[in-house]
Formats: sequence, structure tokens, C-alpha cells
Amino acid sequence: MTTTPLPALDALRQAVEVRYAALSTSCCSLSCGAALDLANVEEGETLVDLGCGRGQDVIRAAGRVGETGQAIGIDQNSAMIAQALKATPAFLENVRFVQSDLAALDLPDESAHVLISNCTINHAPDKQAVYREMWRVLKPGGRFVVSDVIADAELPEEVRRDPAAWAACYGGAIPEPEYLQAVTAGGFELVQVLDRSEPYEKGGVLVRSLTLRGVK
Repeated sequence: MTTTPLPALDALRQAVEVRYAALSTSCCSLSCGAALDLANVEEGETLVDLGCGRGQDVIRAAGRVGETGQAIGIDQNSAMIAQALKATPAFLENVRFVQSDLAALDLPDESAHVLISNCTINHAPDKQAVYREMWRVLKPGGRFVVSDVIADAELPEEVRRDPAAWAACYGGAIPEPEYLQAVTAGGFELVQVLDRSEPYEKGGVLVRSLTLRGVK
């Protein structure tokens, strides 16, 4: 278990806010997987995208859940929410966006059939808290598909303490066993690894992309 002290929470949040405010108007991809495509979303379902960014997956999901379903995007960054709202066609009445911390989701209990997330939970200092919230908002039998960044090995202290490294999607990465422990401690017992990339270098350390599927 990683024991290195984390950056001050205010500094971490500011670094993430600054980076993603700048990226809100960028055309680069912010994903590290294909969570939506692997979630097998069905008509009539309520889907929630955690860390929705500019909202592309939410807009795509709206067509899959249909008029009887709902697609909800969650992001902590106000600039991302603004861009997502701007990008949403007016005729899509089954889409909404909520600015919220992933560790304290502004959603009712048992309100979602499926949760997805791409390259977001690694930013959370308390990943177990995020998965506890995911458990809370999922309906019984509901599922999640999450693609995230994990560390190939425990990161050096100087990386773990660097807010800019967290904002850049590697400082908050933890080894796979620790990540899976956070998932199960959050309440999920039925967890499947769908994909695990080869390690790649980022900021002088080795990380991987990991895609998980879990059921409540």
C-alpha cells in the first residue's frame, strides 16, 4: 500500500483545475480506453460518465439509451462542463451535465444502470471513496466499465508529492493490486479485467492503462 504523503489537497485540485480548464477547448483525446463501447449500453438505461470532460461520450450515449433513457455527465471542472453544454445538440433532451466531486456524487442512491469513466479516477486522492460512491448510485445489478491509469510499480516520493504530476494523469496512479483493493473495498466483488496495456513511460515513470468491469 502506498504510504507516501500526498500533495496538499488545495494544491492538487488547483493543478487539475488549471490543466483541464486549458484542455477544455483542445481537440486532443483525454481518454485512456473505450469504456462506453465496452459497457453495452441498452435503450432505456441511465448512464453516468464520471469525468465526462467535453461530453463526447455522453452525447454518444444519449443516442444509445434513446428517449426513454438518460445520459448524465459528471465533471469537477467548470470549463469542461461549459464546453459539454455548448457541444450538446438542442434536440437531445435526455442529456444533462452535473459539476460534482467524484468522491461525493451529486446523484441519488440507486439511480444509474451503468457508470463509465475514462482516465479520471487516477486524479482522486481517495479512490476507494470514489468506488463507494459508484456503488451507492448504481442500481442493484448495475455495472461499471472504467478505464484508468495505474502505476507499473509504486511511484517515487517526488512524483507522488507533485501536484502537476497528478494533473498530468500519472502522479496519482497506483499499482494494480492496490487499485483493485480500492475497488473491492468500495463494495464491488464481481470485478473483471477487460484490458491491460503494456507499460509506457510518462513523466519518467512507467504506467499502464487498465480497463475494468464490475457489477453491483
